[in-house]
Amino acid sequence: MWKPEHRRAAVRRGLRYPSDLTDAEWALVEPLIPPARRGGRPREVNLREVLNAIFYVLWTGCQWSALPKDLPPKSTAHHYFMLWEWDGTLERIHHCLYVMVRDNEGREASPSAAVIDSQSARGAQKGGLRSTRRASMRARRSRGASATSSSIRSACS
Repeated sequence: MWKPEHRRAAVRRGLRYPSDLTDAEWALVEPLIPPARRGGRPREVNLREVLNAIFYVLWTGCQWSALPKDLPPKSTAHHYFMLWEWDGTLERIHHCLYVMVRDNEGREASPSAAVIDSQSARGAQKGGLRSTRRASMRARRSRGASATSSSIRSACS
C-alpha cells in the first residue's frame, strides 16, 4: 500500500528528466557496473548519463533516435544497453537491487510464495512467453490455404 513516506521517496522533481538517476540511486548502481577493459584508451563516456539515456528510452517509450541532445548519442547509449544485456550486467543490477529491497523490508532474499494468474499458467503450459500471445489468439488462415502450406507453417513456428 502506498503510504506518505513511499510517495515522498518516489518524487522525481528537481531532476532534468523524471527518468534520471538521483544521487542516491547512482550510488547504489555505480559499483555494479563493470570497469572499463584494461589496455586501450581510457573510457571517456559518463556512465551515469548513459544509464539516464537508457532509462529515458524505457520511461518514455521513444525511439533511440529521439534521445534529447543533452544525453549521450543514441549509438553510445544503445551500444552500452546491448553490451550490458549481453554480458548480464543489467540482470545482475536488477537482482542485486531486488535482494537489497527485500532485505530492507525484512524479508528473505527470495520469495517463498508466488501468485500465478490463469493467463500465466496457460502460457507456461504452451511453452512460455513466446507462445502466450499465440496461445490466446485463434489461428488466422486464408480460405485458399492448402494442406501442404499449413503443414509447413506449423512445422516452422
